[in-house]
Amino acid sequence: MTSMPSSAGEGGDNTGKGIALMMLAMCLMASMDATAKWLVEDLSIAQILLIRFLMFLVVALALASRRGLKDTMRSKKPGLQVLRSLVMLAEIYVFIWAFSLLPLADVHGIAAVSPLMAMALAVPLLGEKAGWHRWAAVTIGFIGVLVIIRPGSGVMGSGALVALFAAFLWGLFQVLIRKVGLDDSVETTSLYTAVVAVIVLAVVAPFMWTPPDTEAWGLLLAVGVLGSLGHLILFRALQLAPASTLQPFTYTMVLWATVMGFLIFGDFPDGWTIVGIVIVVAGGLYAFSRESAASRQARSRARPP
Repeated sequence: MTSMPSSAGEGGDNTGKGIALMMLAMCLMASMDATAKWLVEDLSIAQILLIRFLMFLVVALALASRRGLKDTMRSKKPGLQVLRSLVMLAEIYVFIWAFSLLPLADVHGIAAVSPLMAMALAVPLLGEKAGWHRWAAVTIGFIGVLVIIRPGSGVMGSGALVALFAAFLWGLFQVLIRKVGLDDSVETTSLYTAVVAVIVLAVVAPFMWTPPDTEAWGLLLAVGVLGSLGHLILFRALQLAPASTLQPFTYTMVLWATVMGFLIFGDFPDGWTIVGIVIVVAGGLYAFSRESAASRQARSRARPP
């Protein structure tokens, strides 16, 4: 899964390119998830993530080379950067765990509620004020999740709780990255993410290591390439168009996950799951439309007469 750093964009002419790149980034991320789901049948999650973050470390070091490693590692809030990195690592770990228990589309459908969780968490953690529109959107999203999960039906079992926990961690991560983003650059945040993840996984993964065969090594490398390339394209999209414009297109990941789940694993969501996903996405789009309108009004009031 992924989140949205903020960006002002480079102008309206590039908005179409930014949207296209965002959808491509979501496709690459969904491909990474599908590959990880395939691998987790035989390998531990820790070793999958170790290879993934080792390759991301290479990308982060390349980004850091522009300013120098020492300057890039200098953070105004290093403790918060470490916490954010640990939450991100836990979030991805739990997501892959959920992929091992449920179809891709089901996990991504539940995870689509995470931006709404972030909105709710931003009230106590960032001190944001929340009107009834925001809470209405959050309520709509959770109704959608209940439709997907159908508590008591036994359709999804414990996998649904794992996916919901992953969505919570993703929402928490989005709040933390907004807090960090006020002080540190994308390069600093990326480098902290890679370094913290590699250190933790280098300690844990050897105790869970299963020797990969040649095919598995190829898929492990694919996870790293897809994840790193997806993040680079995501950052480029944010340079071309405003985050508020691109955010709704992150929901295309649910579509990509559905297609890949069907083509690779033969999974397709049932009718109730599709209805639930539509409700969750509708809640998210409603929230983003209200937030965008509020932002425009605030800018209009701040503009001198």
